[in-house]
Amino acid sequence: MSSTEIRVRLVAFGALKTIIPAGGGWRDLAPGVSVGDLLEMLCREGLTDAAALHSAAVAVNQQYSPRTCILHDGDEVAILPPVSGGLDAAKPSIPLIALVREPIDAVAIERAIKSGADGAVCVFDGIVRDNSRGRQTLHLDYEAYDEMALQRMQLLRTEAIEHFAVRDVAIVHRLGRLTVGETSVFIAVASAHRDAAFDACRWVIDTLKKTVPIWKKEQFVDGAAWADGEPFPEDLAGSAP
Repeated sequence: MSSTEIRVRLVAFGALKTIIPAGGGWRDLAPGVSVGDLLEMLCREGLTDAAALHSAAVAVNQQYSPRTCILHDGDEVAILPPVSGGLDAAKPSIPLIALVREPIDAVAIERAIKSGADGAVCVFDGIVRDNSRGRQTLHLDYEAYDEMALQRMQLLRTEAIEHFAVRDVAIVHRLGRLTVGETSVFIAVASAHRDAAFDACRWVIDTLKKTVPIWKKEQFVDGAAWADGEPFPEDLAGSAP
């Protein structure tokens, strides 16, 4: 690297992980290069195509960034395909925002989030089913951009509490290999009133599916494929280079 260049670390996930060496790779760039410029370079090199990057989001140093973001020496740039903590002070042994690699203890989480001030706890329990798009499913493999995923999950918790006036929110997502019938994501919302709990719970899972960098690979009896993610919100996914 010359004195006039900067060096950034590239990482990618899900269906786009093949464009970057395992564990990430370093790229020397000219000063003033933007996120969009970098994506154009990847396209010209044939590492991926514009269609794949059109639906992707980019995070610089674990924060979603626009295509116009200027890169600096030492930045970590994560290319993210569409995506398929805090502790309760009274019960610190149960994390309310977490990524786990063992079975989710839904009963313990629901018990931990309850309080005498609550009139309702609304729960979403996402379960691995035995079929998808007409194909029989054997198992799922989940992976995440861990640090950023936890940040976004904590942000969802904070925003849900503020916008829906609920008391607390738990979000726990499982990573690794899951078999049919196992819980992949568990969300619990505690509130004085049921309407707020229902509304917040639905908003959290819908927003998580669009903005938290977690992906799943589906293993079918006749092959495997990364699941198509829901499109990023317009403020996160830029136009294709």
